[in-house]
Amino acid sequence: MRIQNILQFTEHHRYYIFRGFSMSSADHKMLSLIYQPMVGAFAIALYQQLYHGIAEDRSGYSRLEPQRRLFLGLGLEMNEQSRRFVVEQTSKLEAVGLLQTSRLGGPDLSDVVYEYELEQPLSPMEFFRNMHLTMLLRDKIGKYAVIELREQFGASEPDELAGSELTKENISVPFYELFKLNMQSFDTELEQALSEVAPSRQAAKPDQAATAGIAYGELILHFPRSSANRPYVERLRNDADSMAQVNYVAYKYQISVVNVCRLLDENGVFDASGKLNVDELQLKASSVYRQDRKREDERQRVLARTKVIEEPDREEEDPEEIAVEEQDYLPVPSALAGRCDIQQYNMLMRNEPHTRFIRRFFPGAVPGWLEQVMERIDLNYRLAEPVINVLIHYVIGGADDSRITKAYLDHVASNMLMKGVDTFERAVQYVRIQAQLEQDKEKRKDGAASQGTAYAGGRSGGGRGNGSRGISRKPAIPIVGASESSSAVSAAELEELRKLARKLDGKG
Repeated sequence: MRIQNILQFTEHHRYYIFRGFSMSSADHKMLSLIYQPMVGAFAIALYQQLYHGIAEDRSGYSRLEPQRRLFLGLGLEMNEQSRRFVVEQTSKLEAVGLLQTSRLGGPDLSDVVYEYELEQPLSPMEFFRNMHLTMLLRDKIGKYAVIELREQFGASEPDELAGSELTKENISVPFYELFKLNMQSFDTELEQALSEVAPSRQAAKPDQAATAGIAYGELILHFPRSSANRPYVERLRNDADSMAQVNYVAYKYQISVVNVCRLLDENGVFDASGKLNVDELQLKASSVYRQDRKREDERQRVLARTKVIEEPDREEEDPEEIAVEEQDYLPVPSALAGRCDIQQYNMLMRNEPHTRFIRRFFPGAVPGWLEQVMERIDLNYRLAEPVINVLIHYVIGGADDSRITKAYLDHVASNMLMKGVDTFERAVQYVRIQAQLEQDKEKRKDGAASQGTAYAGGRSGGGRGNGSRGISRKPAIPIVGASESSSAVSAAELEELRKLARKLDGKG
């Protein structure tokens, strides 16, 4: 299973199973003795769970269910490690030909749906004809174990026939020699009904560019023919992933088709093999975005001087929504109170790019230094878009305005990076932990202040000369001073001391 971002495969996504066969006892034996040593027991358990998602005496489709059911059935927790583990196990099943995974999407679906199409295990004869599978099994269990397994799946020919040279004549009766069909009365209704009742397989449509909506035809129409990158851009016609990345960059930085073509024409956007360099494209796109913003600000100032009021474009595009669980909701900041409810706010924070989300906190233009800081966090720290939006909520949407500084934003971003905060859920948990730590700190300060006040009151009630010098928390330790009336040592005592000294020196 090819998953570029682990957030594209979670327990909240829905899935269904398709199976066009039912396993026999020989198939079950192949799974346990042949396939299990190659892919592991957990992968076979996953295959069995998917198989029993449809009644064993039936074939076709299962119901649409969230993948939480699949995770719970395997005894896994709902976290990133479990998602990566399931992706690894499905990849093993796909590599040996037991599973085909597809991702379906379209305008009728609120989110992508995963399809698990099960394949029937190969028969022993077909399996041992595939040398790459046989060699893999040999690497896992050894050559002699493979030979023994091969013998277990076949019954030997009787000894009487094994060494004999016999002739073989096929005397079977074909169908049309025994049965006659009335071809004049062909039942079209029956054929139509059978085709409607039978579970049919539909090829999933390829992913559409659902971000900026730039089609390949529009892109190649504006791209110069004499450009050195023209062959690389023409390859985007059959590369849906790269085309989707180009569309997302254009949507994120609000770049037109002409500017996208200009960026794709620059050096470094494609590597030597013709593969799209997304990081370089984002850097160049961010530069164009900053220049456009600067020109827009200048234009607004000129229009203000000439008393021309231009209404800003308030048309907002519908983001591709990813559901947010209720336990992950963050409260709506006071700056956005009344403009959206808690569900809408969290959906925007989860799905919008940070360049669009941050605008909602400002009535006019976003300060230039703030845009530069957020851009550095995006391009250099490589934090995910939902994580950056949660950072904006935590710092800019907070009640303490003194924290909105370059140093504090950089501190929070680097702390998130060090703690491995790479998902929306982890970012929400991080914010809640930090808020709890701040509350505990304030409580400790208040407790210390109240204790100091009480102590000061007790000292002032029975005070002894503290006055305006304050209250010392150190205990009163008596200091030993030199005695004013010290008597001199007598001659007898001096002689005793000398004897003791000689005794200690070994001379006594």
